[in-house]
Amino acid sequence: MAQDPYTTLGVARGASEADIKKAYRKLAKELHPDRNKDNKAAADRFGQVTSAYDVLSDKDKRGRFDRGEIDGEGNPAAPFGFGGGQQGGFRGAPGGFAGGAGGGDFGDIFEGLFGRGRAGGGGGFGRQAPAKGANLAYRLAVPFEDAARLDPQRVTLGDGKTVDLKLPAGVESGTQMRLAGKGEPGPGGAGDAIITIEIGDHRFYKRDGDNIRLDLPVSLKEAVLGGKVKVPTVDGPVMLAIPAGASSGKVLRLKGRGFGGKAGRGDQLVTLEIELPAGDDALKTWAEAAPESNPRARLGV
Repeated sequence: MAQDPYTTLGVARGASEADIKKAYRKLAKELHPDRNKDNKAAADRFGQVTSAYDVLSDKDKRGRFDRGEIDGEGNPAAPFGFGGGQQGGFRGAPGGFAGGAGGGDFGDIFEGLFGRGRAGGGGGFGRQAPAKGANLAYRLAVPFEDAARLDPQRVTLGDGKTVDLKLPAGVESGTQMRLAGKGEPGPGGAGDAIITIEIGDHRFYKRDGDNIRLDLPVSLKEAVLGGKVKVPTVDGPVMLAIPAGASSGKVLRLKGRGFGGKAGRGDQLVTLEIELPAGDDALKTWAEAAPESNPRARLGV
């Protein structure tokens, strides 16, 4: 019998989309095959969690499950124990009647299973539609800079074929993409490939929503006198104007150099970090002659 996706993810039936997504991310992180090598139980559980999220993250599927029209794996529900659907990708038990499914009456369920036509003016059931093949789950590691620019990614599927995948605006770790008909074959057609995106970290960039943050070292001379300095971005180096008298912690903005978001591309936020030269006697002499001041006065100390 297929599992209840709400139970699998540990959420209530009235859970919001955000709660469902949060629960899936937590479980997927704990159970991911990369963190549970040679652990079949974790792999099976990961497949069940992915399957459950596949149902509950799709408004149409969630509604059909809640009405009892499909089981927890997205297959047509089989009332009264009649034969179940195909087993899902990385999932355990074959499909069956979705225990705990709420809502719809059996007339609607039968209509969904067997179609509107009934033999002899409604005296018997029609033939059940053949089930599709299983969905297959994939993980795609995407470099930070590629994700920011939304560069297409080449994916190699289980059959050895490659697909160029176009990343969606606002992509982030945990984003799932569906390739229709790229799963396992079945009597009713092939299932789908479900691809989970994982964006890699970067050695000096940090993501902040659709913006990218960068701590930029500048010399004391550049901070005092100002000038233009070369700054790395995900699109390549650009020149950035440093205002004269800039302090450490000052944030400068490079528009349109962030992540490709749904509302347009974000910016790169550059935080200046002044590096003092070591062993500079002239700087030491200047500091000793400088008038006393308290830059912390605004903090009340």
